[in-house]
Amino acid sequence: MKARQRAVATAALAMVVTLANPLSPAAQTGAPAGEWPTYGGDLGNTRYAPLDQINALNFSKLDVAWRFRPDNLGPRLENNLQVTPLVANGRMYLTAGARRAAVALDARTGEMLWQHSLNEGQRAVVSPRQQSGRGLAYWTDGKQERVLYVTTGYQLIALNAANGNRVADFGRDGIVDLKQDFDQVMDPVTGEVALASAPVLAKDVIIIGAAHLAGGAPKSKTHEKGYIRAYDVRTGKRLWTFHTIPRPGEFGNDSWLNDSWSYTGNVGVWAQMSIDPETDTVFMPVELPTGDYYGGNRPGNHLFAETLLAVDLKTGKRKWHYQLVHHGIWDHDIPCAPILMDLTVNGRTIKAVAQPTKQGWVYVFDRNSGQPVWPIEERPVEKGTVPGEWYAPTQPFVTRPPAFDRQGVTLDDLIDFTPELKAAGAALASKYKLGPIFTPPIVSRREGPFGTLMLPAVTGGANWQGGSFDPETQMFYIFSNTQISSLGLIPAPEGNDFGWIAGSAAPRNPDGSAPSLTVQGLPLVKPPYGRITALDLGKGELVWQIAHGETPDDIKNHPALKGVTIPRTGRQGRIGVLTTKTLVIAGEGGTFTTPTGRRGAMLRAYDKKTGAEVGAVYMPAPQTGSPMTYMLDGVQYLTVAISGPNFGSELLTLKVGN
Repeated sequence: MKARQRAVATAALAMVVTLANPLSPAAQTGAPAGEWPTYGGDLGNTRYAPLDQINALNFSKLDVAWRFRPDNLGPRLENNLQVTPLVANGRMYLTAGARRAAVALDARTGEMLWQHSLNEGQRAVVSPRQQSGRGLAYWTDGKQERVLYVTTGYQLIALNAANGNRVADFGRDGIVDLKQDFDQVMDPVTGEVALASAPVLAKDVIIIGAAHLAGGAPKSKTHEKGYIRAYDVRTGKRLWTFHTIPRPGEFGNDSWLNDSWSYTGNVGVWAQMSIDPETDTVFMPVELPTGDYYGGNRPGNHLFAETLLAVDLKTGKRKWHYQLVHHGIWDHDIPCAPILMDLTVNGRTIKAVAQPTKQGWVYVFDRNSGQPVWPIEERPVEKGTVPGEWYAPTQPFVTRPPAFDRQGVTLDDLIDFTPELKAAGAALASKYKLGPIFTPPIVSRREGPFGTLMLPAVTGGANWQGGSFDPETQMFYIFSNTQISSLGLIPAPEGNDFGWIAGSAAPRNPDGSAPSLTVQGLPLVKPPYGRITALDLGKGELVWQIAHGETPDDIKNHPALKGVTIPRTGRQGRIGVLTTKTLVIAGEGGTFTTPTGRRGAMLRAYDKKTGAEVGAVYMPAPQTGSPMTYMLDGVQYLTVAISGPNFGSELLTLKVGN
C-alpha cells in the first residue's frame, strides 16, 4: 500500500511540473509525468520511462488490463500493427487499421472514444506505404489539444484531440496535401512518396519526412525526391523545405557528379526524427538515393544521402552533417531515430546524439558541433567490378562502441550445429563472394558466384524500431537481427534505363523456386538469430549481450538436430525495446510452442544491469510495434502492439494483478 501511495505522489508531482511547462519536456530525460506524449517517449527518442511499479517480482504475474482490436477500421483485416501509441491527459492515441485511422482510446479501459480516417481511393491503393502506420503526433498549448497524422495517401491531418473532428483552420478543412508545394512536379495520385513514421513536432513546428518503395529494382533512374518539410502546427502553413538532394548553388550539390542530382530521387527520411528543443535542432536520419545496390547512374558521394543531418527547427538551415556511408550500394540507409543523451566521457559532460544503424554500429556525436565522440576512421574498402559503377575509395568505420551485431561474412559465421551441417554450409557459401563489411555487390552469374554475402542483412542489424537509452546510467539497449543477404545484380529489363537491378542468375530448384540461403531448411548463419545488446555509451563498451526469443520450433524439432543440445537461439523480428527504472522489456518475433502447448510469443523482461531474464508474459501473437508504458491513477500500464497473418492486430495492455 505504501508503495502505491509513493507512486501516486511521484506521478502527481511530475504532473504538476509538466502542466507548468507543457511544451518543453527535456529531450533526453525519458517520458515525463507518467505519460508518453511522443513516439519515443520524449523528443530525444530515449524510449525510457522512470517507472517501477511493474518490476522483476511481478512481471510474470501481469494481468490483461484491456485489449483493443482494429479489425473494422478499414476494408480488410490489418495484420502488421507497428504503432507505438501516445498517452496524454488520460487518453491514448494511435493509428490503426487497413485505412490508417487515427484513434483515441480511454487509456484506463481501452474504450474507443473516436476515430477518423479518409477514403483516399486510388491514391491510397498505389501508395508505397500501405500499412497502418507507426503513430502520430500530439500537441497542446495548454488550452488546445491536437493530434496530427499522415494518411496512407500522404496527406497531413490535424484533429481536435478531444473529439476527433478536423481542425477547420488548419490547411484546407484540417488537411494539407503533402504532394503539393513539394518543390517538384508530382502526380497527385501516382507520385511515389508517402510516410509510415509518426510526424515529430516542437514549438509549433511539425516536421514531415518522405518514404518510397524499396529500391532494389527501380523502374527508372528518374525518381521522386524525398525533400523534408516543416509546417505551422496551428495553420498548416509550410514554413521551410530542406532539399536533401541539393540544387545548384546549394551546399553539397558538387558531390552529385554528371548532374545526377537533377533526375535522381529518394534521399528522404522514412525513419523517426528527433528534436532538441533547447537548441532548436532537428536531427534527420537520411536514406540513400534511388538504387539500393547500384549507383552507376548517380556518381559521387552525394550529400545528404545516408547522412545524419542537423538543421534549425525554425528555418531549416543546415547546422552540421555527417555522412555515414559514401555512395551507398548496400541499402544501409539510416533506419531509426537518433537518440539524444547527456554523456560523461572521461570526466567531461557531452550533449550527444547516438545513431543506431543497419550496419550494427552506433555512431555517437556531440550534438551541438557534429564532432564524433570517439574517432571514426576513413578506411580503404574494396573496389567492385560492376560495369558502370562508381565506387567510393573509403568508408567511415566506428572505433567505439563495438558493433552490436556481426559484420561481414567468413566461414566462421556459418551454421555449425554438426560437422555435416557445417560442411554443407561451407559448400553453399562457396557459390558466393565472402568478405568484410562494405564488400561490394557483384554481377550474379549462373556458374557463380551468385552474389556477395552480407552480414548484417540489408534490413539490419537495427531497423525502424531503433533502440532505447537510460539517461540515469548512460546505458543503451537495442535488439538486432543476425541474418545474411545476398547482393547480386542482373541487367535491368528492356525499357528500363537503370542499368543493373537486384537479382540472381542462380539456377532454380527442381520445383521452380529460387535458391535460399539455408541448409536443409536451417539458416545459413549460426545463431543467435535475434539478440539484445547493452552498450555503455559513456565508456564506449559492450556490457552484455543475450539471445532474445525462444528457439523456433522448426529448429528445435529439426531431424538433423536430433540429440544436439541447442542453447536458446533467439528469433528474428522487428523488435523495439523499452527501458524502465529497473527493466529492459521486449516481445518476441514469430511464434513458438510454449511449454503449456499454446502457440504464441512471450513478452520478456530483463534485468537492465545484467541481462538476466526476470519474467515473461504470454502473448497470442508476436510483437510488431514497440512497447510503451504509462501511469494513471497510480497504476502503471504496459502496452504493446501484436499481430500476425492468422491473428490480425491487437493492442495488448497489461498491469499488475490485484
